[in-house]
Amino acid sequence: MAGPLLLIAAGGTGGHMFPAQALAEAMVAKGWRVKLSTDARGARYTGAFPKTVTVEEVSSATFARGGIAAKALVPFRIAGGVAGAVAAMRRDRPAVVVGFGGYPTIPALTAATILRLPRMIHEQNGVLGRVNRLFATRVDAIACGIWPTGLPQGAKGSFTGNPVRAAILERAAAPYIAPGDYPMSLLVIGGSQGARILSDVVPEALAALPEGLRANLRVAHQARAEDQARAVEAYAKAGIRAEVEPFFTDIPRRLSEAQLVISRSGASSVADIAIIGRPAILIPFAAAAGDHQTANARGLVDAGAAVVIPETRLDAAALAGHVAAILENPKGATAMASAALGYGTPDATDRLVDMVLALSERRVQ
Repeated sequence: MAGPLLLIAAGGTGGHMFPAQALAEAMVAKGWRVKLSTDARGARYTGAFPKTVTVEEVSSATFARGGIAAKALVPFRIAGGVAGAVAAMRRDRPAVVVGFGGYPTIPALTAATILRLPRMIHEQNGVLGRVNRLFATRVDAIACGIWPTGLPQGAKGSFTGNPVRAAILERAAAPYIAPGDYPMSLLVIGGSQGARILSDVVPEALAALPEGLRANLRVAHQARAEDQARAVEAYAKAGIRAEVEPFFTDIPRRLSEAQLVISRSGASSVADIAIIGRPAILIPFAAAAGDHQTANARGLVDAGAAVVIPETRLDAAALAGHVAAILENPKGATAMASAALGYGTPDATDRLVDMVLALSERRVQ
């Protein structure tokens, strides 16, 4: 007999899709059938999902983008997506529906609410996203990736941590090589497509480091395509060996080899850094809804594993000072790596799986 069906709904960013992938991997391994409901942006991340996962692109939309005409059509597109989701769930009834946030989750979670199916959400950030906040009091359970997470009145959450992909778990607690007078790897990541401010500031900051330290650096920098040439030129002018690409497919390996990570503090990035265990300089995205990236960074900072530089205080001199302070202090860098490991939640996927199974058993009873 075919196994029970899990429907996963996730928006089209790595922050939503990577935890969704981790859950999909685990549930497929347990014999479940898994469907993924996402949009065209999310479909770009599905290459690493288990091959047995069925991917369905849904009709949804956001009020945050587009002109007046496009925004006027949003309710109709969402309604069409909900109608399609209801019909699909009646044909093949999910045992549980899990939403990971983002507008593409609206049709699946709304349809599950209409059909009274077991349903839950997973919030990756320390502040609920708009869609998860909308459904927080309409689901049976809320899994929280960051603790504490602010929840609306009447909603109760359970801490699971943020699931990470199998490729990250394979390198969990990889031995850390402390910085010293030899080639050192520095990884710069700013989300799935890089961040302009990091491309502007990081090369200049590294160019300002003492010559002996600068000469030992090997930089891997994830930059937006439109910023790539400018960053390459800046590194070359400073005499720094650097790979600059819009997207790295081997982030787990690069994280495990890094002596230092400079990163935004998206939930998945924070989780990956903690699971592998690396010192980090975090630069929260100032425009993130509810300033959730600052909330995401707080745990690593409080643990002594990272330092935070707010965007308003980010300049080459400040960043260079923090980089030098970490790379010129091998004992301190090693302590930060150890602290990151202590903060991580390597069993986050197992905790999330347990919540899914509990919901499915409740339905059977």
